[in-house]
This record gives sequence, C-alpha cells and structure tokens, in this order.
Amino acid sequence: MALEWEQVIVDSVDPVALGRWWAEALGWVVVGEEPGEYEIRPEKDRLPGLLFGTVPEEKTIKNRLHLDFRPDDQEAEVARLLALGARHADVGQGEETWVVLADPEGNEFCVLSSRKG
Repeated sequence: MALEWEQVIVDSVDPVALGRWWAEALGWVVVGEEPGEYEIRPEKDRLPGLLFGTVPEEKTIKNRLHLDFRPDDQEAEVARLLALGARHADVGQGEETWVVLADPEGNEFCVLSSRKG
C-alpha cells in the first residue's frame, strides 16, 4: 500500500484571502479557486498543496498542527512575512532559535533558524 501526501486542509473564514496570502508568502501557484475553496501548490503539478476551505467560526486556540519553514536568512524572511501581514505569536515557546508567526487568520507557523553551511 502506498500513500501520497496530497495537501493540508486549512479551515478559514475567508479562504480566498488567506489562500492568496499564503500563495504570495510561499511563492506558490493557484491551482483551484471555487466558491468556498482555494488551492495552492509549489507548482501546478507538484504536491503537496494547501487547500483553504470555509468554516463559519474564527480560530480561537493554538493550532494542533503547524508548518515549519527553513529559510536561507531567518531575519530577512521574518521581516518579509511581517510586511505581508503576518504577526508574532506567543504559544509559550520561550527563547528559542525559531520565530513563531501567525498568518492573517491567526494560524501559527514557525520560521526556523537558517541552515548553517
């Protein structure tokens, strides 16, 4: 038996706006836009993707699952994401080498430290 990771589903009050934000943040392409759904991928035929679906309620508690990203330059990437509309998030992490941010709907994600040569 084989499994292929297709996508991560992200509940959203406004899937189009949030999907567009993530597409810009990641430099990904839009592969599906229907009422109540917005899908992005790294490239048209490359998996996995992110699928944003509509839910009526706003996010209220810490994510049970979150994405981690490893940039070439952590400081520059955090500044770029903040300029796009992310914000710092405190999930009780304390002083760590990663930075916890939240997207415009409050979903936490981490920007890890840059890889050392």
